[in-house]
Amino acid sequence: MNVRATLTNALPELVALRRDLHAHPELGLEEVRTSEIIARELAALGYAVTRGLARTGIVATLSSGTSGRSVGIRADIDALPIFEETGLSYASTTPGLMHACGHDGHTAMLLGAARAIAERGNFDGTVHLIFQPAEENFGGAKIMVEEGLFERFPCDAVFALHNDPDLPFGQFAVREGPIMAAVDECRIRVNGLGGHGAEPQATADPIVAGASIVMALQTIVARNIHPMDPTVVTVGAFHAGAASNVIPERAELVIGVRSFNPAVRDELERRIRLVAQGQAASYGLSASVDYQRSYDATINHKAETDFVRDLAIRFAGAGQVRDMARPSMGSEDFAYMLRERPGSYFFLGARASEADRPLHHPGYNFNDDLLPIGAAFWTELVEAYLPRA
Repeated sequence: MNVRATLTNALPELVALRRDLHAHPELGLEEVRTSEIIARELAALGYAVTRGLARTGIVATLSSGTSGRSVGIRADIDALPIFEETGLSYASTTPGLMHACGHDGHTAMLLGAARAIAERGNFDGTVHLIFQPAEENFGGAKIMVEEGLFERFPCDAVFALHNDPDLPFGQFAVREGPIMAAVDECRIRVNGLGGHGAEPQATADPIVAGASIVMALQTIVARNIHPMDPTVVTVGAFHAGAASNVIPERAELVIGVRSFNPAVRDELERRIRLVAQGQAASYGLSASVDYQRSYDATINHKAETDFVRDLAIRFAGAGQVRDMARPSMGSEDFAYMLRERPGSYFFLGARASEADRPLHHPGYNFNDDLLPIGAAFWTELVEAYLPRA
């Protein structure tokens, strides 16, 4: 029986596992229950299971044949701080936490592949299955790399996928080079002089200065960055004041910044600091800027992306594989694994209907019909990357 037929037959079990994970979401670096389930499943299949990287991360290793080649496949395992609104029978049992990005599905797919890979034994080399915590918040990939992931588990290449409810079901989207953006967060505090709303002349209003900063920030991308460099500067929060008759002491802006080019990233930080401090000074106020770099851009390697594309065409047909015309402005900490080892990150379409909710939406639900497809593709990737002689 071929691998896709085998995994289709195993679909009820994969669905039950995925829905159990969905009902019990855990935040990054807190995925204790999730990690226990993953480790138990893998040990039963005969994998050597290593726990504890990035606290709750797992690496499962299986070797076959005599080849010295190796490959790594990553699945992210964490959930999000979102109140679920799906109304599903297997909805989150933890208020305020939800698998709203499909990491429950990614985990179930890789566990399904783990079973098929082990049962078939149709590879020559070593497979490392990497179950990574904290993709959404603390950069679990970076932590795992810093804790010696690839020194302890050498990989000639690493691969990861993400489901995409905006893509037609079963369609693969690949891209050589940049595929996901670098993301930074900036907090600007405008320091003013508060007082009575009826006597504004006796105050230094941080709200007015903050509003001016918001508007001036819009000119950075439009007038300081080359039009061909994809860049986003988003003011996501503006906190100030509590009453109509009180001018507050301070205002705080929270800003998301996304880019791909390292030089552009440096320029964005420089310009944001200049704008914040210059605009505040023009009102007689001061501004402090806390600029934190979060995730680097995710950059795919050519040879490994070509490998994924060619395999996907054989797997799904040329009509189900497309090259992305432009990268996504989302971010992904798999970037840190790709900095250390060649590899490729790609998307797998999950859309079942126009009513499907997007990622990170309280009504989102992973499409279970994707489970055997993702598991089968991972299995075939291992067998193609580590072929028997």
